[in-house]
Amino acid sequence: MPPRRRSCLKPAHQSILLWHVLVFAWYLRNYLGDCAQNGRLVDLTHTFDEDTIYWITEPNLRLNVTHNGTAPGQDFWYQKDEFSAATHGGTHLDAPSHFAKGRWSVSDIPLSNLVGPMSVVDISRHVLDNPDRHLTLDDVLEWERVHGPLPEDGVLMVRTGWSRFWPDKKMYSGTDKVKDVAGLRFPSIQPEVADWLIRNRKLVGVGIDTMSVDVPNTRPSVHVTLMEQNIYGLENVNNLDLLPESGAVVYVMPMKLRYASGAPCRIVAQIDQGGHSASFALCVSPNYLILLMTVLLAVYWLGHEMVGILKDAI
Repeated sequence: MPPRRRSCLKPAHQSILLWHVLVFAWYLRNYLGDCAQNGRLVDLTHTFDEDTIYWITEPNLRLNVTHNGTAPGQDFWYQKDEFSAATHGGTHLDAPSHFAKGRWSVSDIPLSNLVGPMSVVDISRHVLDNPDRHLTLDDVLEWERVHGPLPEDGVLMVRTGWSRFWPDKKMYSGTDKVKDVAGLRFPSIQPEVADWLIRNRKLVGVGIDTMSVDVPNTRPSVHVTLMEQNIYGLENVNNLDLLPESGAVVYVMPMKLRYASGAPCRIVAQIDQGGHSASFALCVSPNYLILLMTVLLAVYWLGHEMVGILKDAI
């Protein structure tokens, strides 16, 4: 019977190495597993109320409180409400079916297209108070010279600074007259940008902090170009000034309306506590961490055994 192979490491050394592996796994658990909790969340949504701005031809939000008080014979507070509103107003999502026949309605958009990396192209220093300054292709290319290509499967947000006028209808939209479409004036996106994006980049959504992704009183070329490719729009976005230009993660949460071309939407961005990017790729599940820990332990013991085998062979 061959003699039993002795371990090449003393028990004390084995304990030290195992301790390091466990400490490393604990570090990964805290750094990766808790990244979603440690990230700072920024609400990109305007509150929906009686002052919410809707497209100039659409009715305003109506909230009817049908019961508000203590129910007869009960000792607790109870409130219930009814509301009605157009689907294209306030912070909302334009589904591809809004301007492209046969494309996704709100309920059709995959969840994977509603969460992902977000890029913010800031043209507010060019816009200032000029409603006729729109996002150009040069603006996008300048952003890419600094940050690299727009992330695949991401959402492009355009910051014009116009959200500072919310909810002043005249300042925000250019007119406070009912159905005065000709009076609309606000910054938006030039059609050349949409044409370039669908040919050169792979986005899932495009948003802006004004009423529309299209220049007012022009053919809705941006809507049509993007939505033919099942790229949704986000309009009346808020708080883009609180975000980094790259690295944030966006969560788009529209009301899941079947067959609808649009829906009111809660939009949230995630950045880390230091104000930099929240790594979407590193927000991993506990199962991944368990697997990683198992692999590390396996590599350690395999390496240990291989060293022992080589030592016996020598």
